[in-house]
Amino acid sequence: MSQPGASTGAAQVRKPARGDRLELELTEIDERGRTLGPSGEFTVAVRGGVLGARVRAEVTKRRRARVEARLDAVLRPSPDQVAARCPHSGSCGGCSFQELAYPAQLAAKQRLLARVLAPLDASPEPILACAQPWNYRNKMDFTFARARWIEPGEPQGAEADFALGLHARGHFHKVLDLAACEIAFAGAVPILASVRALARAQGLAPWDVRTRSGLLKHLVLRRSWASGEILADLVTSAAAPELVEPLAAGLRARHPELTTLVQHVNAGVALVANGELARVFHGRGEIEERLGDLAFAISATSFFQTNTPQAERLLALVGAAAAPRAGETVFDLYCGCGVFALALAHAAGPERVVGFELVASAVEDARANARRNALEGVRFVAGDLAHTLAPESLALRGLPPPDVCVVDPPRAGMHARVLAALCQLAPRRVVYVSCHAAAAVQDVGGLQAAGYRIERVQPLDLFPHTPHVECVFVLTRALSSPPA
Repeated sequence: MSQPGASTGAAQVRKPARGDRLELELTEIDERGRTLGPSGEFTVAVRGGVLGARVRAEVTKRRRARVEARLDAVLRPSPDQVAARCPHSGSCGGCSFQELAYPAQLAAKQRLLARVLAPLDASPEPILACAQPWNYRNKMDFTFARARWIEPGEPQGAEADFALGLHARGHFHKVLDLAACEIAFAGAVPILASVRALARAQGLAPWDVRTRSGLLKHLVLRRSWASGEILADLVTSAAAPELVEPLAAGLRARHPELTTLVQHVNAGVALVANGELARVFHGRGEIEERLGDLAFAISATSFFQTNTPQAERLLALVGAAAAPRAGETVFDLYCGCGVFALALAHAAGPERVVGFELVASAVEDARANARRNALEGVRFVAGDLAHTLAPESLALRGLPPPDVCVVDPPRAGMHARVLAALCQLAPRRVVYVSCHAAAAVQDVGGLQAAGYRIERVQPLDLFPHTPHVECVFVLTRALSSPPA
């Protein structure tokens, strides 16, 4: 007779419990920027470990076969480990893999992408590396907070009631008071330091997410790779000109390189760096960027790719993949400020290109960019794409169905109704651009079910030192007509 509690079948593996310490080899990464390693039949996700290292980790959470843990000790360093360039790399949520050599980052991302895209039965091409993996971001959104993250090693009782920087890793309400940032464009950190010093000298209150009070919410900085122009945007909870004007004047005095300085007011509680334009303190309120031979006006709230050199490569890839024939109609869905639509206008002809976008202000930017580039023939349609792509809506505008569609949806992917509308339009070719592979699996899978075949998947690394990868999916319609 078996003893009480004894297994009568195969030996049972005890599930790791909170507080357990496990030894494991870190072999992969995940989409949240963590390293993964096997421990028996379980996969352990470790925040802060370096891929290729053998570590001891303490379990903090368990959900089904996935175990979360924090790094306890490095038992054997990774052969691909390098020194982090940023002093905040262990605490900041902006980067995940600064201590992993860049070629190893690319290899890990390639394997991650292959795993995520497995349901599509598609093999991605090798990732196109970023030639400048440091100081590559042309835009930074810094956050003010009353709750400052205290770094390990700081003295007890260090001031913790003011911060300007990026969110501490894994902490929603605490912000790291940045003294350096190796992915921000060169020149961003001195401006950040000046805003912090001026705000503290004036006694201006940072936003407190718990009490929903305070004046200063965000500092947005943008720099043009082409012109070198720099934009600074102060996002506040109220206009408060008597408080913001001295801050703006002091910032201009310290940084004459600022070509435009604006203020937006966001009176809501959401932690987003936008709002109503309150004032342009200096300059024209925008900067000019170029991609290839196209010029774009970029305001504080414009959507624009944050890595300009890689965005140029992305633009060239999309243009070559779309390859519209003479007389064909091209739709650019989720067109933003019109980057893809304007680039394709050279090949298809301006009158054959139409951009669709939900955000009305983005459509105004797109139309202004069309005028800037003497491509006024390109049309832009504002509104919910599920409605504006409907056959009756296209007929009212005198638009024929598209032959080629470029789709660059938000991170969450297409709404199901937009995907259905796209399948009903049945363009012969779809070029789908994604910054979130998991969402792409759902959308591209829907296109496959509607009769489309994946010709190519080309990833680009727009975001070094993070798990994110941009992907271009090229699909052609295999059926002569969409399924009923």
